[in-house]
Amino acid sequence: MKISFEKKRSDDDHQVIVYMEGFAIEKSSLLDNNTKKLLKHFVKSNKKKDESIETFHFNDSNKIKSTTIAKLKNYATSHTRWEYEAFGGRLLSYLEKKKISNVSLLIEELEPSSFLYLPAIINGMTIKSYRFEKYKTISRKDFEVKSIKLMNLFNKISKSEKTKITSGNNFKGIFLTRDLVSEPANILYPSKFVEICKVLKKAGVAIEVFDEKKMKSLGMNAFLGVSQGSVKPARMMIMKWNGSKDKTERPAAFIGKGVTFDTGGISIKPSGGMEDMKWDMGGAGVVAGLMYTLALKKAQCNVIGAVGLVENMPDGNAQRPGDIVKSMSGQTIEVLNTDAEGRLVLADVLWYVKEKFKPKYMIDLATLTGAIIVALGDRYAGLFSNDDKLADSLLNASKNTGELIWRLPMDKKFDQLLDCPVADMKNITGARGAGSITAAQFLKRFVGDIPWAHLDIAGVTWSKKGTDFSRPGGTGFGVRLLERLVTGNNG
Repeated sequence: MKISFEKKRSDDDHQVIVYMEGFAIEKSSLLDNNTKKLLKHFVKSNKKKDESIETFHFNDSNKIKSTTIAKLKNYATSHTRWEYEAFGGRLLSYLEKKKISNVSLLIEELEPSSFLYLPAIINGMTIKSYRFEKYKTISRKDFEVKSIKLMNLFNKISKSEKTKITSGNNFKGIFLTRDLVSEPANILYPSKFVEICKVLKKAGVAIEVFDEKKMKSLGMNAFLGVSQGSVKPARMMIMKWNGSKDKTERPAAFIGKGVTFDTGGISIKPSGGMEDMKWDMGGAGVVAGLMYTLALKKAQCNVIGAVGLVENMPDGNAQRPGDIVKSMSGQTIEVLNTDAEGRLVLADVLWYVKEKFKPKYMIDLATLTGAIIVALGDRYAGLFSNDDKLADSLLNASKNTGELIWRLPMDKKFDQLLDCPVADMKNITGARGAGSITAAQFLKRFVGDIPWAHLDIAGVTWSKKGTDFSRPGGTGFGVRLLERLVTGNNG
């Protein structure tokens, strides 16, 4: 979607007017008298409503082919920026349903100089505009809605604000994450993930890649046990962004599960829905997108990103249920179920990051359990933490970005369910309940006393129906949440 600031409307443009509840229509300097009358009529009657956005769509008698008027409630005192962004996403969907390609957009602020709503609405429209269609070869014009090609903004906007809107850096990280989770597993395997992420180097991110020989020398046997059944070798990738003016500042660390395809291994999954397991590397995708975002925006912070990349396949050399492996930490694990593999990967990566970088805090992201979808559906990610301050910071970032998370409990009784008679722990409890909690308890055994949080993003990484911010497919959930946490940035 191209954004323009021309003050001319072409004959092909569809005029869109967004007005705020309480806006004095007569104050507008950009609307002609005829449009003002129609807007007043809409405000008075307010009868026509789309299911997600209050609208009034009409054909005009002048050169403009048609006009849509959309009402936005005045959230200024009690709501947050992300709600305006969600409105923008819904508005884009509405216009695409009308098969509109060129739009002249005017957003009437309550105060013309406030510039409060416009950037957020445009952000929401831009985030929602992403499509993953690189493998489509057949023309779609006869059976698919048009995309909006041109968005011409008619508000008076300063040069600096124009630059912010059109810089292209705001959402490249989110779009990278969506690209990664959308790629099929025959294209995206561990070494290919690394290759795609080389784009981060151009932005200033230092990258170090560990092959299986190196990981073996480090004792990462829990991680490597998962890769035994695949012909695609595992990789660990470390990304470093040193943006703080204080070079001695301890980094924040983000760790991502990167299972590029998960069959379940010998504990093989049912065939129905297994195709979704191409996005079992969603946590790694978020970490890569976050690092890209921080680098492009020259964030003044030190951050480590670490991803464990592996394919879980069932061949003659695959790990078996009942195998015992020794992790990098020295702790031994009985692998009762090879489909509980993400926690084995994360165990070694978490330990490595803890020991190597001594971060001020660690946060891991993983599409870890189906149980979190049972508990929280597709709206919330599950949050688990050993540190109340870090958990509260994450919850606050969630409120300010609309990427929703919910904290679940952890305690010694849950942890004891992992105790094992033949090893230090087992990778599943064997019981039906609290699957997400006991998975988090497993990870907690590999973080020591460093403040740590685990985000189980299994329900929010992919959306079959789409959200206010994304079409059906990869959502990019987590990039904005963590950027907000690290930088305090709203945009």
